[in-house]
Amino acid sequence: MKDTPTAQVDELYSPQRMIAFGLQHVLVMAASPIAAVFLMSKALGFDTALTTQLLSATFLVCGIGTLIQSFGPAGIGAKLPFVMLPGGAPIILFILIAQQTDLPTASGAVILSALLYFLIVPIFKRFLRYFPSLVIGIMLLLVAINLAQISGKLIAGTPGTANFGSTDNLLLALITLASTVLFARLLKGMCRQLAILLGLMVGALSAALMGDISVSSVGSGPLLALPSPFPFGPPKFDLIAALPLLLFTLISMVEATGQTIALNEVLGKENEAEQQAQVPNTIRGDGLASLLGGIFGTSLIITSGENIGIIRATQVRSRYVTAVGGLFLILFGVLSPLSALISVIPASVIGATGLVVFAIVGTMGIDMLRKVDLRGHAAMYVVATALAVGLLPIVVPGIYDQLPSQLRLLLSNGVAMGALTAAVLNYLFIHVGQRSPKAAPLQHS
Repeated sequence: MKDTPTAQVDELYSPQRMIAFGLQHVLVMAASPIAAVFLMSKALGFDTALTTQLLSATFLVCGIGTLIQSFGPAGIGAKLPFVMLPGGAPIILFILIAQQTDLPTASGAVILSALLYFLIVPIFKRFLRYFPSLVIGIMLLLVAINLAQISGKLIAGTPGTANFGSTDNLLLALITLASTVLFARLLKGMCRQLAILLGLMVGALSAALMGDISVSSVGSGPLLALPSPFPFGPPKFDLIAALPLLLFTLISMVEATGQTIALNEVLGKENEAEQQAQVPNTIRGDGLASLLGGIFGTSLIITSGENIGIIRATQVRSRYVTAVGGLFLILFGVLSPLSALISVIPASVIGATGLVVFAIVGTMGIDMLRKVDLRGHAAMYVVATALAVGLLPIVVPGIYDQLPSQLRLLLSNGVAMGALTAAVLNYLFIHVGQRSPKAAPLQHS
């Protein structure tokens, strides 16, 4: 029946709804590919033409990856409403490899890492039982805190600059946030489901009225921007240089596990075996999208936790909606005026929209932890220690700066370190001796 959450993953809406819901997914998360490309461009000294080409390629690969995850052909992709985005840590690792060697070697490292997904999956899936709700709940909570911090920086700007914490930025964020909440409270039906998109549009319109948006450059470039494969030349394959990205691939698998289980929770699948069965497909989808990323000059393209928050907020669970979002991403990739138009939306508006979505992801983590009796000795120490390890690099940025670069990059990823700590402690406290955490007692009203 279509009225159950599980069935709604295959539901088809009217064309108007599909377009509106798909566009909502894309606009909320459009800042990620734009920020990733601009970071690469600034760090590696790309000219305007190459930056434009890479932005086009990133949108295109994210769109193709989203279609792969939404449809899951031949076991590659989860057949779930995932949206694919460039990961923040992989972009930084790509930049470091390029700076230490050269750009072809960095592209080769991405391709090697993408292939590793496929090689490791048969081994990795044997360990999925060590990632129960206790571990995934901790990971989602850390994801939300980490992403909320990123959204906060989008709102406030760069510390030390004249524009940091400007009144205009704070006002735009407040207008966007307040509009989103009001739409979610006052509107009905489809309009309520589009509250996030409508709030973003009010924020963008307010920015235009305040003179903070300029569209003069939107139509100045070419209409079509078709990315070329291997923009840096033939890739070079160096296992030693690629080691940081290869190690991150293992961390990415842990994150993909958590996101797949969390999304299945939203979709109404409560059986852990059914939830975990789709994890290998998610990882293979990440691998194929990342392989395309390496070919077209970007870093790993991975499943996004942000869209889980959107699905939870809107209750629109259809994978065909994210497929339409994938088509929008492809359009942004090949039609340069569209990607240019998206890029003029102020960061403070995007940040405020993301803040709502990311906080919703945090409530999902709390809800999963609520199912475990945290008064128990084992669960209490697993949660407390994992949160301590995961929060430390988030609340104290730069704490590991004195360590060797590769170790620093690993420890500075609070989400990864928190999830890995939870998995290890869950094994030591709970699986050794087969002591399982008791479910929290039901609360009766």
